[in-house]
Amino acid sequence: MTSTRTIDDVRSGLEANGYLADQGLATSILLSLELQRPLLLEGEPGVGKTEVAKALARWTGAPLLRLQCYEGIDISQAVYEWDYSRQLLHLRTAEATGSATAESGDQLEAELYSERFLVKRPLLQAITHGDGPAPVLLIDEVDRADDEFEAFLLEVLSEYAITIPELGTFSADVPPIVVVTSNRTRDVHDALKRRCLYHWVEHPDLAREIAIIQMRTNEVPDAVVEEVAQMVAVFRDMRLYKPPGVAESIDWATALGRLGATHLDAEMADSTLGAVLKYREDQQRVRAIGFEDLIKANQG
Repeated sequence: MTSTRTIDDVRSGLEANGYLADQGLATSILLSLELQRPLLLEGEPGVGKTEVAKALARWTGAPLLRLQCYEGIDISQAVYEWDYSRQLLHLRTAEATGSATAESGDQLEAELYSERFLVKRPLLQAITHGDGPAPVLLIDEVDRADDEFEAFLLEVLSEYAITIPELGTFSADVPPIVVVTSNRTRDVHDALKRRCLYHWVEHPDLAREIAIIQMRTNEVPDAVVEEVAQMVAVFRDMRLYKPPGVAESIDWATALGRLGATHLDAEMADSTLGAVLKYREDQQRVRAIGFEDLIKANQG
């Protein structure tokens, strides 16, 4: 069956929902949608990986289910858990009304472990989404999770099925749209990469960053937007501890706009530096060079 979507459809659809994708990223997203394969996005923090999933959800009209990974995450946070307080209340109610004695123990246990008392977490919600458009499942910062969880995640993404011992196996009739992100604090295993389509997200070039900032800010003079994008590009070439991402560019331009700046001078840059550089050491390094010299070099 020939696809009705094109790369231009993806780019325009995302742009209409606040995200400017380049050709490579738009192509990867299109293939992920058409092949129903998870999309693994790697890149430096702040390049807009998470925003891809948010824009996809807005474009498709689907719910966004976000699973934020962290060290020690387990099934109860990612897949499901039982609502023990409601189970206990149900048990006490059965005892108080006398139905606990009338019913068999097996029947009461079956009631306690029914879907009525099941708390669905993002992975199970994505598998059992039911009617409507398939949800966008964002598995954010998978590199923060441990090897065991990554192995479990691979199993889920291979079959789009989850087994709960008390209830059986839940399978997705239509797979969710899956976006997996990684800041590459550690290497994601090859097995998970093979299951996914892969794209490395670069910082945008100057023209695209200017366009992104203009899209995401209101009433900030074009001159300020351009100077912010140019200065951020300089910062990224300075090998700072935490180079600023696109989000920091937007924050800096917004802050300058709120202060009524019409251009970026040394005094204004120094006083608002906390909007774009979030580590003291990075700020000290920039200030040691001097904003006037940086601005002049940038303008030259």
